[in-house]
Amino acid sequence: MAVLLDKDTKVIVQGITGYQGQFHANLMRDYGTKVVGGVRPGKGGQEIDGFPIFDSVKEAMDATGATASVVFVPARFVRLAAIEAISAGIKLLVIITEGVPVTDTMEIVKLVNEKGIDLIGPNCPGLITPGQAKIGIIPASIVMPGNVAIVSKSGTLTYEVIDQLTRAGMGQSSCVGIGGDPVKGINFIECLRYFQDDPATEKIVMIGEIGGDAEEKAAEFISQHVTKPVVAFIAGKTAKEGKTMGHAGAIVMGNTGTAKGKIEALEKVNVRVAEKISEIPKFLK
Repeated sequence: MAVLLDKDTKVIVQGITGYQGQFHANLMRDYGTKVVGGVRPGKGGQEIDGFPIFDSVKEAMDATGATASVVFVPARFVRLAAIEAISAGIKLLVIITEGVPVTDTMEIVKLVNEKGIDLIGPNCPGLITPGQAKIGIIPASIVMPGNVAIVSKSGTLTYEVIDQLTRAGMGQSSCVGIGGDPVKGINFIECLRYFQDDPATEKIVMIGEIGGDAEEKAAEFISQHVTKPVVAFIAGKTAKEGKTMGHAGAIVMGNTGTAKGKIEALEKVNVRVAEKISEIPKFLK
């Protein structure tokens, strides 16, 4: 079993004619992902690198049977691209674009929640099921199939922990980068639920950061619903109050969202929290 994405998932790329969309469409296909086409209004009927282009998501889905879409369009067009995919009946929507206005994201999240659609992002690296398929920009060269699932707010730290695990001979079952914006689609709890129900996953790594209360809510969920061992890391321990640390959602205001509070909440429910990313493989063993 795979979480959200497997070798049979058919994927379309919204914004495939842009440099990033075209570049990553090829990398996804090279890894084995069934990228069945792209969407660019006004370019329907054309091809790019062997990918058929369609004028709309609905047209692409009808022609290819795609159930997943990845968005590489500029931030100002993300809202319209997402609404189009949602209206067409997409099941999995991954938004890689950063800088999406919060009000636009709020509207998108409301719509996917109403429709029961899985949304990853925005401002995220996407997801990969090692040995099967990937959607987004996670480097395929660092992953290895195995039984450790990873969920992370930080793209860079997602790559770092995957690389550390692979170097330690510990393969991964699913790796999901949920993004660090204050408003997003899937959060820790949704991923933890998927990992708990996934027979291919035996251990879980959660990478959090300062800001918000998602990690504290995840700790509560773990205490009640997760029986598999969880190891965590919280970035931003040295952040000063009111200073963002790389992500729009990574900001400490007073006593809210501090690394100390998150670590305490996780340790209280028997989650081992690493001081350094390099400690994670040792804790999992």
